[in-house]
Amino acid sequence: MTVRRCIPWPDKRLRSVAAPVEAITDEVRVVWDDMIDTMEAMPGVGLAAPQIGVMLRLAVVDASEARGQAIRMANPEVLHASAQFRPHEEASPNLPGLSALVARPRAVTVRFLNAEGDAEERDFVGLWATSVQHQIDHLNGRMYFDRLTKLRRDILIRRARKLAG
Repeated sequence: MTVRRCIPWPDKRLRSVAAPVEAITDEVRVVWDDMIDTMEAMPGVGLAAPQIGVMLRLAVVDASEARGQAIRMANPEVLHASAQFRPHEEASPNLPGLSALVARPRAVTVRFLNAEGDAEERDFVGLWATSVQHQIDHLNGRMYFDRLTKLRRDILIRRARKLAG
């Protein structure tokens, strides 16, 4: 298990759609383990494989207070989202030092392949739901700031360029 480097924005891989996972292999399990180590080192509540340069539809989420409850997901997709939204201050290790308030559905039902390779449907609420949706955005080549108004997004991107030097 290894802490991997998060690729810096505006790397084009962060804007690319990740490839579907055909099967849960030992290689996939190693990537998941590295992703959990990387997420814990940040510390964060989720990580998508493209954030570390692996262009597969893999994500890990752990929004538990105690930690150590990471859920491994391959090919996650939202089946249902609540009509009620929940704002949360979101950030990304690919764009360090910046964050923005993003409103997403408060609860989602997600289908994914689990660590055993079985299809699973699970309901996520609150921070868990926010993190899962954030990771799915990464798998689809989107960043959290894409959910902001054009004005707020432009301000954040200018600040990012200034921080990058």
